[in-house]
Amino acid sequence: MPVTVRDLAASHISADLAGHYHAAGWLERLARGIYAKPGIALDLDASLVLLQQKIPGLHVAGRSALERHGIRQYLGPSRPLTLLGSVAARLPAWFATRFPASYHRKQLFNEPSEELLYVHPMGARGRRPLVSDPERALLELLSEVGNRQPLQEARELFESASTIRASALQKLLERCTSVKTVRLCLALGREFGFPWARDLDVSTLPTGSRQRWVRRSPEGLLVLKP
Repeated sequence: MPVTVRDLAASHISADLAGHYHAAGWLERLARGIYAKPGIALDLDASLVLLQQKIPGLHVAGRSALERHGIRQYLGPSRPLTLLGSVAARLPAWFATRFPASYHRKQLFNEPSEELLYVHPMGARGRRPLVSDPERALLELLSEVGNRQPLQEARELFESASTIRASALQKLLERCTSVKTVRLCLALGREFGFPWARDLDVSTLPTGSRQRWVRRSPEGLLVLKP
């Protein structure tokens, strides 16, 4: 696990002593004030927990969160980890060189960064990074369609999400800031005939004006009706 000077101080290791241990090869300095045992691979989840102390709202999101919940398109080569947060930030080099990942600032929902909707710790005890619930992860995935996310892959993942909770999706959609995401979710829900699509109260959702939403993407023209 990566540790900070504060963690070391709790074990009665001062910053000066940590520097001595580093010079002696007993600690590896990952960055200023962050250390780890040399020659040992870092744990991803423990590293994410540390990053969450530095970057407000950081959590495992979108496709990566769906995979953690067992919702995946197919087994294949591992993909870069999808991380979202509330502020503009850059992943530190010690993390990025060990764990392929992408980080983006995104305000997809009207919510405070310290109390994200449907985001919960997930993992082994003591190493539980914040991860989007399936309903939120699905909307985060759809929000990237037309930009960094191919529509076909999103459709295939969406088709595997037939058991998501209508109540959670309703609350998230009501606070969603992206008309495209809301419309695409409703359109795919109706297309696949999911039971939750019939349970949603569409009248309370921010679907925008009566005009069509149109965006050109590498896959062609994406048109979403109100």
